[in-house]
Amino acid sequence: MDQMIEHEQRLAAQASAALKAIARRPDIKGYIENSPSSYTLLQRAAARYVTGEKRSQALEVANQLIDYDYAVSLEYIGENTVSLAACQQAQQELTGLILEMGEQGMSGRVSFDLSHIGLLVDRELALRHLLELGELSQKYTIELFISMEESAKTESILEVYRQAVAIYPLIGITLQAQLNRTPSDALDVLATDTRVRIVKGAFEELDTIALSRSAELDQRYKELFELAVQRGCHISIATHDETLINRLLQYEFKEAASVELELLYGIRPELCVKLREKGYPVRIYLTYGQKWYLYLCHRIAEYPPNLFQALVDIVDGQREAPVLQYHVT
Repeated sequence: MDQMIEHEQRLAAQASAALKAIARRPDIKGYIENSPSSYTLLQRAAARYVTGEKRSQALEVANQLIDYDYAVSLEYIGENTVSLAACQQAQQELTGLILEMGEQGMSGRVSFDLSHIGLLVDRELALRHLLELGELSQKYTIELFISMEESAKTESILEVYRQAVAIYPLIGITLQAQLNRTPSDALDVLATDTRVRIVKGAFEELDTIALSRSAELDQRYKELFELAVQRGCHISIATHDETLINRLLQYEFKEAASVELELLYGIRPELCVKLREKGYPVRIYLTYGQKWYLYLCHRIAEYPPNLFQALVDIVDGQREAPVLQYHVT
């Protein structure tokens, strides 16, 4: 029996690595995006995790979740943008999102990758776009949150973040526990009222620079959380690992400016409901847009049995809107 369990765990790890590798294949990504039949089929699977292709769809779901007493974070999906025109289009969409949220009086957060708004074209372009978004978000008291990307971009992301947050303090940063450099980065960037999201890390990285899923990774996550508490940060515990969540919720965190739990839309809705019923603040991370292929691959890769759910969704579709699963009765 033990050998069977070990075999299944090994297969799951191999499947996860394979899915992450597939996600990074531009030829496969291009084929899916340019093949109407493949795109339509996989879009059925993506609909469990992505609110839709349009901003209006994301805002509709966000308002429903707010009515259910959740906080929300919205992301216009996209990353690794390499043309100036595409970066400007992403900037315009994020500007429109902030404006519409502000005009609706919606309390929330807007998240994005810096590589979506110019980091790979020119670092100064990404900074300029971020400062423009920061000025607008400050007007409406909407948080901006920078997502973390592959380790090769980490230094540039942190440098742009440091420059921007010095001007607009409502800008938050994401830290990946899996990277060996992160404890040092955390000591550098975390201060009173810093807004930080702590994640395990979704990217496939070399063993020499990152931890695999393990008890050691969970311990590092806990240590990062403790440091953020001690520094008086606004903290988002961003994980679906219920064992780790329960471990952190036992910790005394009165020193923190605030602590919330953040979970991705479509992942563990029953856990979100349970946490809300216990009175914990829960934020749901919503995505929208057409560039959902990579996001879908990551959702399946982080929990390979989701592949079975994806197959069911492709064949049968979904019987109800995912947002309805978040309603606390």
